[in-house]
Amino acid sequence: MTAHILPNVIPLIFANTVLVAAVAIISETTLSFLGMGDPTRVSWGMMLHYAFETGATTLGAWWWLIPPGLCVVFVVLAFTYVGYALDEVLNPRLRRR
Repeated sequence: MTAHILPNVIPLIFANTVLVAAVAIISETTLSFLGMGDPTRVSWGMMLHYAFETGATTLGAWWWLIPPGLCVVFVVLAFTYVGYALDEVLNPRLRRR
């Protein structure tokens, strides 16, 4: 079992853990943006929620929208790339001989 199953499962566990972190960030941001987050906590989703609530889009206040949105995109993209990189490095089936 440790010689055949474990070496094939461990890389998937590592890659899946990193990708689940990205999904958790997106989920928290989405819920906070929709107003279902904790209003006492500062998060990127709450920043976007308050920006849309106060009318930052109609006022042209891009500095309330662009930085939190880009931060969410870059952090989730970084977690996704790390997950794919771990999968390629640790997965024995993807190694080239």
